[in-house]
Amino acid sequence: MRWVSRKIDRRKAFQLGALPLLTLAILYLIVAAVRHAENPADRIIPLPGAMAAALWGLATQPDPLTGSLLFWADTAASLQRLGLGIGIAMAMALLVGLIIGALPPARATLGPLVVGIAVIPPVALLPILFIVLGLGETAKVALIVIGVAPVMIRDLAGHVSALPAEQIIKAQTLGASSWQVILRVALPQAMPRLLQATRLALGPAFVFLISAEAIASDVGLGYRIFLVRRYLSMDVIIPYVAWIALLAIAMDMALVAADRRLFPWAHGPRS
Repeated sequence: MRWVSRKIDRRKAFQLGALPLLTLAILYLIVAAVRHAENPADRIIPLPGAMAAALWGLATQPDPLTGSLLFWADTAASLQRLGLGIGIAMAMALLVGLIIGALPPARATLGPLVVGIAVIPPVALLPILFIVLGLGETAKVALIVIGVAPVMIRDLAGHVSALPAEQIIKAQTLGASSWQVILRVALPQAMPRLLQATRLALGPAFVFLISAEAIASDVGLGYRIFLVRRYLSMDVIIPYVAWIALLAIAMDMALVAADRRLFPWAHGPRS
């Protein structure tokens, strides 16, 4: 059987997916062992024990200044900012994307504006946001929204505008108004696409979150990473980066599960 025709079951897919991760972990252990054999005080590539000890201390020992558990406080602050930003972006994408995709006059009016905002590097707007909105939470959430919402709007609008014309014609033949077409025809088919667009936006959203926290914050995953970098504390930086990756993977899996559970019709029959 040719490779392009092979079907991979879930167990086999898990094994194949774990293989490169296991390979990278083994390579890291080998490099770390070699470096520490030459220099036991090496801090650039820490051993797993040092990373576990550092992370355990941040997660279980209260900070002398604030009394909080820094690891969990950083995680909660970052997830709150990310959740607000992604939530607002999803609402904007659904509302504006539906209108632009379904109504040609709205597409001609708002389309260029959305494109213009989408091509601006969001990080370049960070100083403006901090000046206008201050150094609080609003500016950080706004950066995430500005960074991901225009792209999500364009994706959703393109999906809605590409719906088969026969569906629109049939709905109008049955007496549907423009808003009924949007709500009864376009909206149900836009919801699965919204979750897919959100999955693609998770990576950029984390980038904007870390950027904002690194510049102006006193708590958060990005703040902690950039705070300890001056001390070359790779035993903290690497676990924090790995934790961010795990959070992103968990969110992606949750979106996939929600998509398949809420909209099974959008994925066809399972093999």
